[in-house]
Amino acid sequence: MPWRPLLEGTASRAACESVRAILADLESWGREPSGDPSLAGGTAGLAVLHGYLAPAGLGPESEAVARRCLRHATAAMAERPGSASLYSGLTGVGWAISHLRPRWPGRDDQVNLAEIDEVLLDHLDQSPWSGEYDLIEGLVGFGVYALERLPRPGATACLERVVDRLAETVEPQGNGVTWWTDPAWVAPETRAEYPRGYYNAGLAHGIPGVIGLLGRVCAAGVARDKARSLLDGAVRWLLDQDGPESFPYWVAPGAAGDTARLAWCYGDPGVAAALLGAARHVEERAWEPAALAIARRAAERPYEESGVKDAGLCHGSAGLAHLFNRMFQATGEPRLAEAARSWFEQTLAMRRPGRGIGGYEAWEPGGARSADRGLLTGATGIALALLAATTDIEPAWDRMLLVAIPPRAAQSLERVSAS
Repeated sequence: MPWRPLLEGTASRAACESVRAILADLESWGREPSGDPSLAGGTAGLAVLHGYLAPAGLGPESEAVARRCLRHATAAMAERPGSASLYSGLTGVGWAISHLRPRWPGRDDQVNLAEIDEVLLDHLDQSPWSGEYDLIEGLVGFGVYALERLPRPGATACLERVVDRLAETVEPQGNGVTWWTDPAWVAPETRAEYPRGYYNAGLAHGIPGVIGLLGRVCAAGVARDKARSLLDGAVRWLLDQDGPESFPYWVAPGAAGDTARLAWCYGDPGVAAALLGAARHVEERAWEPAALAIARRAAERPYEESGVKDAGLCHGSAGLAHLFNRMFQATGEPRLAEAARSWFEQTLAMRRPGRGIGGYEAWEPGGARSADRGLLTGATGIALALLAATTDIEPAWDRMLLVAIPPRAAQSLERVSAS
């Protein structure tokens, strides 16, 4: 099924106007890239947006802007490498370069990417693994970078080591398997409430992210037996945590998990998209009905109970709209299309011209609002979601979110490229 625009008429025109307003406020940043080089909040993320604007016919200088942003991000990371994190560190910059390269024939970034591969392989040699396992900072994010680099041998080696590190840190629990979140990895206020840690049920930091990754690893034919065993156990554990209203944020011994908000990072929409993607990647039909039931439940949850306070991808209205759009495009489920349009309407209604970036302000803990330019929580991500809703260009950028769902009964691109 080809990707098709979700929004039409007045809604489509309003979405395009919002994208243009965001671009106008981001123009100076793209002209002279500076500051944060990361994928989540910096110039690597801005490069991804401009990489999708060019084929959409928006911004004749978009390719040049994207190249400038990648040069800045690469130079900044070389000067101060920081962490290996997909969202805030080295592999995120590498992911953006690798993802955009096919759009620009003749561009050669292999030296930069080969160096990132070497750094990551060395990092993944740590055993036993003592770092994070999640998508944002840890092993799952490293795997997302390596998948983007397939079929290169270094990428395969990275994926094999990611699976090995996940296998050595897994914990059998109940009918399945899970991974523990060390209290040292969480915010001080959460650590005070859960001093012995917990098991995370959100896509950004927890087991749904592992499920989303392992589905793609299996489809790529890398460490297939070990990855599939971990995947099956993780799905069983996750489904055992489902509550009457929603999945919880996390699960801790002796503590009742709070019902999560509606979001990509935590809650039913992210869980449903990750599970549906894994089901399609390994052609496990038994998981798809469960994923769709979770998605439909999320679609029925009213705005007043959603916990949404802004429009960003991570935990805002544009992120929800994009998730429902992505799941609708993969399934043809009418209720998911309705939910996607409703959340795009909310996104457009949140715009306040003259404020923030293109009229959008990001909510901060404590209630403050900020002019967030970034991809994950700010205006760059909002523009990407609106662009995906108004064009026929598939938003493959959402592979970084682990929500790119393949068509039913189709071979995954990863399996084809690895064969």
